[in-house]
Amino acid sequence: MSTHECQEPDCRTAEGGAVEQVIEAHEKDLGGFVVRRLLPASQQRRVGPFIFFDHMGPSVFAAGSGMDVRPHPHIGLSTLTYLFSGQILHRDSLGYVQNIEPGAVNWMTAGRGIVHSERTPDALRAKGFDLHGLQIWIALPDGFEEVEPSFTHHVTSELPVIRDEGVAMTLVAGEAFGRRSPVKTWSPLFYLHVEAQEGARLRAPREYAERAVYVVSGEIEMDGRTIGPNRMVVLRQGSDPLIRVRGNSCLMVLGGAPLASDRIVWWNFSSSSRERLEQAKADWKSGAFGQVPGETEFIPLPE
Repeated sequence: MSTHECQEPDCRTAEGGAVEQVIEAHEKDLGGFVVRRLLPASQQRRVGPFIFFDHMGPSVFAAGSGMDVRPHPHIGLSTLTYLFSGQILHRDSLGYVQNIEPGAVNWMTAGRGIVHSERTPDALRAKGFDLHGLQIWIALPDGFEEVEPSFTHHVTSELPVIRDEGVAMTLVAGEAFGRRSPVKTWSPLFYLHVEAQEGARLRAPREYAERAVYVVSGEIEMDGRTIGPNRMVVLRQGSDPLIRVRGNSCLMVLGGAPLASDRIVWWNFSSSSRERLEQAKADWKSGAFGQVPGETEFIPLPE
């Protein structure tokens, strides 16, 4: 999805304990479609390789309306849209056409360059629908920023589910708790969808230096602090906090190894090189990225 005009979220530094930062999302209503941005934030640019984190909805679209994100380019990152409800039709310049459905994984690696569009499928648009989900970007590590672009799709039944008392964790991507997702990633990371019941307890995987917990719905308690929905808790490195669930809750727990070098994110591009960003801008202006079959529109380069 193309970066919308949304200000950076605020970070609040915690004093002591396992909580490093609490990020409060910046919310924007895009004409009845609510989006909340968590990453990048003012004092927390990324968590491991996760450089972009948006929470979409829940929003209700009336019959005849829908989401239309025109073709736009990416470089240097992988994208993943994970839905709780609704559908999004993905088309890209490699020729892939795939519905994104709740619980499934569409993993697109931009590498040296890809173009894609995201629209509401016609059948869903005709009858109206609810849309609720998360969009993330993951920076490709040093040495892999210019890999060949690729696209993979995995249905819900392919993803490992880790169960404990009152907790069901779907491993969307990466490795955690001795399990591995079938999604091919380019650096050590994990991304967990957690459904937890009132009174449940859980911990984040300890083997990753940078980790965070995002409260989609419900409430959790850490370090004696209560954290409600639409907030991301960044954990202090080396900590192993007990996460107590207050009310039935949906969480996303994520993290990974820090990047070896810095990343510059401009519009839909990520790179360790300013020169590479300038080349990507010129390539989009000149049409060198290629086209998405079946699409005639595109999003112009921001001025």
